[in-house]
Amino acid sequence: MMNSIPRIPLAHWTDVAIDYLTLNYRDTTKAIAKFLETIIIGIRDFLLVVPPELIIIIVALIAWRLAGKRTALFSVIGLFFIYNIQLWQGTMHTLAMVISGVSLCILLGVPIGILAAKNKTVNSIVTPILDFMQTLPAFVYLLPAIPFFGLGVVPAVITTLIFAMPPVIRLTSLGLRQVPEELIELGKSFGATFFQMLFKIELPLARSTILAGINQCIMLSLSMVVIAAMIGAKGLGGEVWTAIQTLNMGKGFEAGIAIVILAIILDRITQNLGKTK
Repeated sequence: MMNSIPRIPLAHWTDVAIDYLTLNYRDTTKAIAKFLETIIIGIRDFLLVVPPELIIIIVALIAWRLAGKRTALFSVIGLFFIYNIQLWQGTMHTLAMVISGVSLCILLGVPIGILAAKNKTVNSIVTPILDFMQTLPAFVYLLPAIPFFGLGVVPAVITTLIFAMPPVIRLTSLGLRQVPEELIELGKSFGATFFQMLFKIELPLARSTILAGINQCIMLSLSMVVIAAMIGAKGLGGEVWTAIQTLNMGKGFEAGIAIVILAIILDRITQNLGKTK
């Protein structure tokens, strides 16, 4: 019975759609790729120009201010360990990709989250799209990224953007919807405009929830590091991917530890951004 049902040509439709978009929007995607590549390379080169000792001190001071002495001490020891095992350059490559990807997630995700919180129609459209983005395997994102943006750091950042943006949108929307109705009514009674309400009442009250979404975004971005190495992105993920291909377990373990150290430092710092001391 099942064999008599015609097969739905989903794969063919997908290929046709991607071919159409690639053919008709090639110039646009190339311009976007060039723009993003300039930004990513600029961030990477800046991080590599700054002396490692200075970066370690700055990160330690930020960690001390936001997360306490233990995190600051861990940051110093962890970053010095990365420098000692000669993975500093790869770490800066990875950090540049994370900064670029997370910045794009915030620039796009926060406004979409605000729209979703303010408009039920937008929320009903965005929610199933976010469900799809979060449940689709991360490897699948690599397939359309290559024909549109080629190989290298740009498709890696675009893939990271798609994979890591949903928490920013969801938690921005959630944070705004959790603002007490009494405070919103109070602001309206004083004649506050939409933007005054948004920037002076709602966003400040939703800050901790929004920052929790950004924290999740950073962690998801780091989880894409190794996967992105499959399409030519360098950094610590490239080290892991090379180690897998050459069965060099020691080198792969070192790169994995470096990713864990970077993830812990970023996690501890961003977890405390929304806390007042």
